[in-house]
Amino acid sequence: MSSKKLRRVGLSQELCDRLSRHQIVTCQDFLCLCPLELMKVTGLSYRGVHELLCLVSKACAPQMQTAYGIRTQKSADHSGAFLPTTLPTLDEALHGGVACGSLTEITGPPGCGKTQFCIMMSVLATLPTSMGGLEGAVVYIDTESAFSAERLIEIAESRFPTYFNNEEKLLVTSSKVHLYRELTCEEVLQRIESLEEEIISKGVKLVIIDSVASVIRKEFDTQLQGNMKERSKLLAREASLLKYVAEEFSIPVILTNQITTHLNRAHASQADLVSPADDSPLSEGTSGSSCVVAALGNAWSHSVNTRLILQHLDSERRQILIAKSPLAPFTSFVYTIKEEGLVLQALRVYMQKEGIKGEGKMQLTSSPGHSPYQFSRIRMLRTGNNCGLTPFPFFVHWNGRDNEAAGRRDRGCQGLVGDFSGRFLKHLKEPDRAIVGVK
Repeated sequence: MSSKKLRRVGLSQELCDRLSRHQIVTCQDFLCLCPLELMKVTGLSYRGVHELLCLVSKACAPQMQTAYGIRTQKSADHSGAFLPTTLPTLDEALHGGVACGSLTEITGPPGCGKTQFCIMMSVLATLPTSMGGLEGAVVYIDTESAFSAERLIEIAESRFPTYFNNEEKLLVTSSKVHLYRELTCEEVLQRIESLEEEIISKGVKLVIIDSVASVIRKEFDTQLQGNMKERSKLLAREASLLKYVAEEFSIPVILTNQITTHLNRAHASQADLVSPADDSPLSEGTSGSSCVVAALGNAWSHSVNTRLILQHLDSERRQILIAKSPLAPFTSFVYTIKEEGLVLQALRVYMQKEGIKGEGKMQLTSSPGHSPYQFSRIRMLRTGNNCGLTPFPFFVHWNGRDNEAAGRRDRGCQGLVGDFSGRFLKHLKEPDRAIVGVK
């Protein structure tokens, strides 16, 4: 809150201009000065300065809120509480999409679709509210020079062909995405500090930084003494500013992150884990377990509200994991990247038991206790009533590498997963097993 601009506190334009000439722009800048210094800068009396201090302090101090008040406020503005990703089952799991007023991190290895996701969300944010968009501008901070205007146009035309049916609409959408290429930590921080003014002046409804880790890891060698402390300080500052603009203007902030190898798997949390690595000698005279985790450390992982992990399954298929969310369970979805951006894969399955075959659709969710890369739990709920069968859930453990699984009926399963039908369900009785494959 201390980073709030003085222009938004209620001070006169003349006074704000006078203060800005002395590099006093934010509430923090103002409150760091003693009354005598402020009297000299503003030309006001002690009483006048005291009144200004009270006004600025009240404006930037966190306001007390009750849980009921927060719930009522969000209920009243439910339409603007999320930016849908247009990936139906992912939006359903996230209770609407990417949450406004919070930080959402996308992490994963190179080539898994992080920038594709960001470009796709840029298009979505510019759409009219009647189409699920936010009808606003986008600030896209590119630290890896990975943004492609051609790809933005391609996704827009392919994903919404009926809406983007002329050059004028494409021009309007592309002109709403404001790209900034910042290649140093200092440049990124300065850009984040100027976000408040840009959000107000340009009607920004989405902020994207692709990626946070890129410049941090290039400039800070954590092996050097003192670098870790400075890096943590910078990350904390960036997270604080981004959370402020997200909450103050109720907009989503999307950040991308990279991956790194964690040498001791025991210390990696579920929210950080991307995939396990084979146990192998790490250096001469040292060996142990290792795993691939999100970069920037544990403190940063607590700064983001939602973490989505993208990872490769094979040459075409990839997987989204909801690794951290205040609303959604730890869940995974299979997707591919096409002309229209990310597309969730509706898995066709076939099952066979005692000569009875059937096929349908299923949705993947993660299995607690297993690495998300190795196994996923498939919940299948038959929604039809063909053959007079009563709908019931069915658990399957699916090996993502071999496309094989074994499953069992489980009447205690709760939750939804997609359509499934077939006479074979009648023959699956606990603890019978069935063979499952993915087509």
